Amino acid sequence: MTSLVQSVDWLAIAPPAIAAGAALVVLVADLFLPERRKPLLGALALGGLVLAALSLLPLLDGDRRTFCLTTAPDTCSYAADPFALAIQFLVLGGALLTALLSVHTVRDLGLPAGEYWFLLLASAAGAALLPASRDLATLVVALEVASLPAFALVGLRRGSRLSSEAALKFFLSSVAATAVMLLGVSFVYAATGSMHLSRVADGLDAVPAQLSTLATAGVALTLVGFAFKTAAAPFHFWVPDTYVGAPVPVAGYLSVVGKAAGFSGLILVAVLAFPSHAEIWGPVVAVLAALTMTAGNAAALRQNPGRAHSAVRLLAWSSVGQAGYLLVPIAAAAYTDDPNDAIGTTVAYALMYAVVNLGAFGVTALVARTHPEGRITDFRGLWAARPLAALSLGFFLLALAGLPPGIIGLFAKVAVFSTAVEAGLGWLAVVMAVNVVIALYYYLRWTAVLFRAPAPEPVAEPVAEPVAEPAVEPVPAGASGGTAETAAAAAPEPAAGGPAATPATPATASVAAPSVTPARPSKAPAPLAAAIGLAAVLGIALSGAPQLVLRFATAALL
Repeated sequence: MTSLVQSVDWLAIAPPAIAAGAALVVLVADLFLPERRKPLLGALALGGLVLAALSLLPLLDGDRRTFCLTTAPDTCSYAADPFALAIQFLVLGGALLTALLSVHTVRDLGLPAGEYWFLLLASAAGAALLPASRDLATLVVALEVASLPAFALVGLRRGSRLSSEAALKFFLSSVAATAVMLLGVSFVYAATGSMHLSRVADGLDAVPAQLSTLATAGVALTLVGFAFKTAAAPFHFWVPDTYVGAPVPVAGYLSVVGKAAGFSGLILVAVLAFPSHAEIWGPVVAVLAALTMTAGNAAALRQNPGRAHSAVRLLAWSSVGQAGYLLVPIAAAAYTDDPNDAIGTTVAYALMYAVVNLGAFGVTALVARTHPEGRITDFRGLWAARPLAALSLGFFLLALAGLPPGIIGLFAKVAVFSTAVEAGLGWLAVVMAVNVVIALYYYLRWTAVLFRAPAPEPVAEPVAEPVAEPAVEPVPAGASGGTAETAAAAAPEPAAGGPAATPATPATASVAAPSVTPARPSKAPAPLAAAIGLAAVLGIALSGAPQLVLRFATAALL
């Protein structure tokens, strides 16, 4: 009799397992730590993420699989292959940078430390599990484990109307996406009789004629659900309000880690499960890519720099435009015999985007400590106040635009453009080129603000003290001169041809307010400065060796 007990490769599942274990440790420790010791929870979270990232190193030597069927050892639910390891590195690295950005935010905003760090680690565990999932059930569970804590992170600022509205919009859109995706998954299972991606692909190749419509509907609905998760147009309207209402580090986390989870799920179902329907999802993803990059860049172009929260709002619309670029190689994968090159390009672009975008959110969080309104105009004169922060943000914005010295951004865009051309999607390459030019304007406009002279401080007007009426002593009856004469004698004579003059006394002199000098900016918190510096160093290192992008783009990940 065949045993149905599956063996577990604990080393293979170590990255998501360590992140989940660290979340439980933080949750339990929160019950026993006094309020003054709550900052230790942040250190525990950082340590857990570092250990989870280090656990990737032993997996680099080969392709490990676990949770395999005992009757078919090559059919597994978890695979630690190069694709999974690359996305897990992105997810855990992005979560680590987010944790560094969050240390001061938790304190400044008075967020509940235990809940915040537990939710962040739980979401990171789900996002790390997703790229290694190789069956539809695990994919859906991992995606929801990554999404559900994110709803709470967005709405964790108690008493904030913006935060509550953002969490509600995020929750409703995500629930709708999950419902659509589950309906599609159920149709696919009904048509193929399997949940494992490899067996779904075989089943769709030989689906009976009477079930072909059901299978096609399942493929379409599953992809629509993932389009919601990746913020692809027209399913992107929740993004700007959600990012504005969330704490700035959480917005950066959603723009990088949340997007990585959605895109990895889309890649797995499209390339591994639905290759036989490439003629259906290929053109659809290409159109979604064109719509997404155009909608995102056009909306970012219209942002008013003086509007409250315009900095985060512009980064939100920029992330929608960047999502369009990330969709281009996925669409190209449908038109090639070997989709590995196209998928590698998407992963390489996502790694570049994660570094520079989290760095931009880091500088935004730094400026928001002194300018809570978060306007782009608040960044004026940042070069004079914080030169290193201004240089870092300028580099991040130029890398997102694809301009030197952000060479890594330029090479990543060229790789995506080349992938579209080689796949025969010339029209999509033209749309991408036009959108890159549009994006140059708002990225350069923000960069120019950093190096402008600081706005002049308002000058205080001289303030005059109130004039006290002179006391008039009463004149006794019968005194010489009488009252009228006394008053007339006391009154000063008017100047010739002018009104009566008032003698200048200390009581009536105008007192000028002291001149106001700009306050020196406070020192940046060490974790926040470390996160910005780490992102800048990684971006500069990648710009110094941009050929790594091309090598990564041509690697066999799946």
